[in-house]
Formats: sequence, structure tokens, C-alpha cells
Amino acid sequence: MRAVVQRVSQASVTVDGEVVGALDIGADEHGLVVLVGVTHDDTADDAAKLADKIWRLRILPGPDRELSAADVGAPILVISQFTLYANTAKGRRPSWNAAAPGPIAEPLVDAVVDALRSFGATVATGRFGAHMHVSLVNDGPVTLILDTDPR
Repeated sequence: MRAVVQRVSQASVTVDGEVVGALDIGADEHGLVVLVGVTHDDTADDAAKLADKIWRLRILPGPDRELSAADVGAPILVISQFTLYANTAKGRRPSWNAAAPGPIAEPLVDAVVDALRSFGATVATGRFGAHMHVSLVNDGPVTLILDTDPR
């Protein structure tokens, strides 16, 4: 699995003009927007590891050290993003062959969300497979790429 994690001061996702997910972030607080991509051989174990890494990743500002969402209870917006597995090595048109199809990907994105919630996270989501408009203010900017495949 692959994720792009962004530290944000505000974020929401809209489908057909309706806000389907948003972060409730107070002044001088932060949340995370996490775009999650799934490939063919990903497993529930990968989803659990990814969720744990996201929850404990120390990228939020603190008074004397970086803090994690776990430390401060920061809200998280998770959005499925099959394009994270685009192959752009040849030509100008990306190949999506490495992205898992919906029946494989959707339960694993849900597993990431479920694992985060089991840790105590407040999680908002987009809508799997929908055309979404994501609005966010990246704070820092801080953007990291996580990958469960060590290669």
C-alpha cells in the first residue's frame, strides 16, 4: 500500500456538490489528509501497518518536539487514490496496471480507516470510486510518502 500524508490546517472532500468528509480543526491545531493507494498483492496486514504508521507519525508541531496524531488526537481525512500506483515510465499516458481493482482496493482502504478508528482516531473519508474534489490547506508544507513495500 502507498499513502501520501499531508499535515493540514483545514480539509474537506466534496462529491457532486455535497461535502462527504471534512476535518474539524480548531485554530492553531492540525490534522492529516491521507491519500491511500492499493496494489494487487496488498493485504490486511499491510493496511494495519500503514494505519499504525500514520497514527504514530511525528509530523505535527509541538512546543519542544514533533508530535503524532496519536499524541494530540488530530483528525484524519482518508481518501482512496488509485492514481498513486500510476506508471509513467513510458510515453505520456499513465498506466494504471499496478493499481488494484475496486473489489480488492476498497476493503483495504476501509481496513486502514477501521484500524485508525480502533486506535481512537477521528476519521473522515471520501467516497470510494467517486469523482471527488479535495480542498485542503497544507501546513508547512509537510507532505510525506509512505509505502508498505520496502522495495
